[in-house]
Amino acid sequence: MSAVVILAGGKSKRMGRDKLELFHDGHTLLESAVSRFSKEFDEVYLSVADAEKYPDIKADRIVDIIPGAGPLSGLHAALNNLPSDGVFLVAADLPYASPLAAKRLIELSAGRDACIVKLPDGRLEPLFGFYRKTLLPRCEEALKSGNNRMTVLYEDADVRYVGPDELGPLWDEALIMNVNFPEDYEKLQKGTRST
Repeated sequence: MSAVVILAGGKSKRMGRDKLELFHDGHTLLESAVSRFSKEFDEVYLSVADAEKYPDIKADRIVDIIPGAGPLSGLHAALNNLPSDGVFLVAADLPYASPLAAKRLIELSAGRDACIVKLPDGRLEPLFGFYRKTLLPRCEEALKSGNNRMTVLYEDADVRYVGPDELGPLWDEALIMNVNFPEDYEKLQKGTRST
């Protein structure tokens, strides 16, 4: 079984405060993410820029080796440090991210370099996807060049793009709804489940 790496190293600039410490249904977004994925996966790690952050969260840390490059830093450190063949990467600010949908994406990856969700309008969700160790050289190359976009990894890589129809009953458009802005958090508190 692949390890799950929960991205928790962001600066929450758009929110104006640490969004992972915002409460929803009695728990912080980060607590909720760790709890959900720990029920289905044996190995759940926090990807952080600072190992001392979130001291109350019981999960092993993976600290960025090359800090300041966003999620790509987290993926790079995870692929470098973890013995598993690949990792499932999930942003902690996806309150409805489903571990069962994550397991299905890992199954659908079937030996490919990556497996991510592609929406009917062509949008990709790189922060809810499976990444194999074969992408490590590509990560390093991108980080050295200063191109920190996750999508740069897909160029010339063997990527499986999975549409909502392939996830069947596991699909819900809220699966990839993230909480970046104060208005996103307001929608979450009101129970609005749309991207």
